[in-house]
Amino acid sequence: MSLKLRIRDMREDNDLTQQQVAELLMCDQSLYSKYERGEREIPLRLIVQLADRYDTSVDYLICRTDVKQRF
Repeated sequence: MSLKLRIRDMREDNDLTQQQVAELLMCDQSLYSKYERGEREIPLRLIVQLADRYDTSVDYLICRTDVKQRF
């Protein structure tokens, strides 16, 4: 599993569109789409925002653990 797949899966698990996540991150949908496709590296500050939104850890999003929930 990779970061790009994790952020896509978490978005889909939360029934969100790319546009909705892009608005949360204050970026364009096209840029967020590139993050999900692995065409652009997602900045750490955005990974932290996504972890907070999805109530998970940064370690889970960056595939350092398979434990989805925060402790």
